[in-house]
Amino acid sequence: RLPNTRIHILSNGRAFAWKSFTEKIYKEKNDNIIFAVPIYSDYYLEHDYIVQAKDAFHQTLIGIQNLARYGFRIEIRVVLHKQSIPRLYQLSKFIYRNMPYAEHVAFMGLEYVGYTPHNDKLLWIDPLEYSDELKDSVLYLSQKNMNVSIYNTPLCVLDNSLWKFARKSISDWKQTNLDECKKCSKLDECCGVFETSKKYTS
Repeated sequence: RLPNTRIHILSNGRAFAWKSFTEKIYKEKNDNIIFAVPIYSDYYLEHDYIVQAKDAFHQTLIGIQNLARYGFRIEIRVVLHKQSIPRLYQLSKFIYRNMPYAEHVAFMGLEYVGYTPHNDKLLWIDPLEYSDELKDSVLYLSQKNMNVSIYNTPLCVLDNSLWKFARKSISDWKQTNLDECKKCSKLDECCGVFETSKKYTS
């Protein structure tokens, strides 16, 4: 009914591992639709542990390949937390080698909602602690001519070389700034922080 509407669909990608399902969606294919699929590790056991589902890694990869085979637009999302950081650079290399057709790779700062509050000791990590890993990963993909962005992460916890990749990505209704931010000269360019995450900032 609204063929010109841009639609961003967040999906774990696993259902697309079944060709019959992908073909059904293909019948409604539209270049204004992009599927955003998260990958948490290049190592299958780590990905499966993070999502708490056996064989999720393999199903997700097959799903992404099927999406690409049918010409869908694909964004890969990498959520930044304590479990995904150790192999972040290896994951970036994996994405480039196996999904060069992805039109965008987004590194996502963690929002303190959903299962996160119940698992904060397993997930929360100060962004300053993974600044080197994030820098290496983002610059690697950028040097490989992949379109890469950093979401949900204030400029003050990013290396200056990464500022050009940072986006004002937090929706207005859940974005806020800390008191310390009010005097910042980059306030208008920064995404701020999640209202839900004010207790968990650097």
